[in-house]
Amino acid sequence: MLAKLTAKNQLTLPKAVTEAVGRSEYFQVETRDGQIILTPVRVQRADAVRAKLAELNLTEADIDDAVAWARQGDRA
Repeated sequence: MLAKLTAKNQLTLPKAVTEAVGRSEYFQVETRDGQIILTPVRVQRADAVRAKLAELNLTEADIDDAVAWARQGDRA
């Protein structure tokens, strides 16, 4: 399959490609050995994150404690 880069640096992916990887609005872009690698990224909405936190019974205090712990790094 071919895809053409436009004058505005835009690229349209062939329908067969997007159907094969699933619909995604965002892609992680990287280069490797002269190739362009596109990886679909599923962006989670804030509501999904809040629902997961509720499912895990995590409170705002738990999150604050975890962030404080992570920021300590090797100083602990």
